Amino acid sequence: MKALLFRYSMPRLAAAKITSLVSAKGFVGPWAPLQLEEVPEPRLMADDWVLVKNRLTGICGSDAKQVFLKGSFDNPMTAVISFPHILGHETVGTIEKVGPAVKGLSVGQRVVLNPWLSCGPRGIQPPCAACAVGDFSMCENFTSGRLPAGIHMGNCQAVGGAFAPYYSAHESQLIPVSDGITDTQAVLSDPFSVQLHAILRHPPQTDLPAVVYGCGTLGLMNIAALRTLYPELPVWAIARHPHQAQRARELGASEILPTRPLELIERVAKLLGVTPYKPWKGLPWLVKGSGTVYDTVGSPGSVETAFRFANSRAKIVVTGVEAPARFEWTPCYFKELELIGGNAFAVEEFEGQRMHAMEIYLELVRRGLDLSAMVPHRSKLEAWGKAFVAIHDKNGSHLVKASFTFD
Repeated sequence: MKALLFRYSMPRLAAAKITSLVSAKGFVGPWAPLQLEEVPEPRLMADDWVLVKNRLTGICGSDAKQVFLKGSFDNPMTAVISFPHILGHETVGTIEKVGPAVKGLSVGQRVVLNPWLSCGPRGIQPPCAACAVGDFSMCENFTSGRLPAGIHMGNCQAVGGAFAPYYSAHESQLIPVSDGITDTQAVLSDPFSVQLHAILRHPPQTDLPAVVYGCGTLGLMNIAALRTLYPELPVWAIARHPHQAQRARELGASEILPTRPLELIERVAKLLGVTPYKPWKGLPWLVKGSGTVYDTVGSPGSVETAFRFANSRAKIVVTGVEAPARFEWTPCYFKELELIGGNAFAVEEFEGQRMHAMEIYLELVRRGLDLSAMVPHRSKLEAWGKAFVAIHDKNGSHLVKASFTFD
């Protein structure tokens, strides 16, 4: 079968870097690390594994960052991934084959993927303390068991990702999708659950507006989750592009804030009726500021700016990932702020029950939540290059979420 395979190769990395200086097409050119290649069809790794025929796969921001080479050689995550690997992990598909030990799943069933390669897929018993309580992204065994290094499908050499017609997965990774839910709704299970996890683990202050930093896919999912769970809470959104601002308003953001840090801080101050402190040099800052900040950008600039406009003792929950750099973080200690990471999703407490975040999302969809307008861009896998170029130019393409269709 044909699949999008990423090869770690210094000549390919160098070629993509150099040619991308001329055009974004360099990232998807013939010498780039990612190529559409002929690969063997996936096999069942054990009797409790399942073969899935792909229907629709979303392109995650982490996929795009890898293709656009937005990483550092000293990134700690290089310890828990292996190459080459087939990218892709946001997917809905149909079960094609089940192993003899599989329970509760059957051929023909539609499923979404919890991609984490934690203790269950690795065949490790008993599971580690994190997996035992459903915190799969905190697994202690990402380099152990029957699989090579890899935190989730899409970055493990032995387990193919979802940028392919078929993938195999452990039975514990698959969550059934009911007939009333469309593929487009189902494929958003992963990105919505990332933000749902951040909100459920770190609820917003209800006496101050919550701020969503960034209005890409994760930011828009965050706005939708906040409006669903906290319908009376004012939500302010920081949007870079006009089409993102429009989407944020449609999802219920009451204020769209500018992205330039000085204008942003001054706007928050004006909305709250407070006077900013102005240092000798650099940006102003507030003592009385916004409530919880959900930073879906995760850049040094976004974190520093959030430190400056957030209320004293507020939480800044970071779910985005950008390359690190030096920034001024004095307000963090002075205002006793909490900087918290939000990683993927897990089993959560919801309405008195323990449910996987994806199950919660699917239940919310059954109740009427519909974010399918977020996925207007679909491509065949053969047109992968055009899809990534469109992602690179979000302002020009007005793209929110791109996906590969296999129907």
